[in-house]
Amino acid sequence: MSTDPNQHDRFVMRQRIRPVVNQYEISVLGPDGEPGEPVCFVEQARFKFKEDIRFYADDTKSVELMRLKARQRFDPRARYDITDNRDTKIGEIQKVFGESLLRSTYRLYDASGAEVATARERSLVVALVRRMVGFIPYVGDYADWIPIPYHFDFLRDGEVIGKHERRTGLFKFRDVYDIDVSADTRHALDRRLVLANAVGMDALQAR
Repeated sequence: MSTDPNQHDRFVMRQRIRPVVNQYEISVLGPDGEPGEPVCFVEQARFKFKEDIRFYADDTKSVELMRLKARQRFDPRARYDITDNRDTKIGEIQKVFGESLLRSTYRLYDASGAEVATARERSLVVALVRRMVGFIPYVGDYADWIPIPYHFDFLRDGEVIGKHERRTGLFKFRDVYDIDVSADTRHALDRRLVLANAVGMDALQAR
């Protein structure tokens, strides 16, 4: 990546409004709270039997930086491999199916397959409300436009080492997320894995 995410702790991820495909822009968080140095442009491949999300240097898509790809097709428990542009493994993510029925939960693994963190929806109450809204006739069709918090904590050994928070507002035309892993002072958690997980949590849930 032209901007090495492992040299930073705070990022902002913005979803682009596209009718058919998920696209995102990820930048370093600037001192004013707005996007600063760009990190990458992300696009979910269309019409794939297995999920395939590509990370590029910019929106020309001429230089691929890394990839998030499912191992199995149509499997809610599938693991997703994250590899760099040389096909070297960075890590894995997996949605924890049982726990996610109530509160969305993901596990993050390093290149060797060892678990390094869990990303869990912060509030069980908010998670349940968000699910209930989706079942309300007519309202459920517009659930993503309602400013319900969609916040996650990154946990390791019960300790919060990072946060992933959706910016909320009354008129939300696209999702914007703040990602902060500054509590991981040892940089034990690969920031590329964190960013891949951030994209996965939005795109794989078709948010």
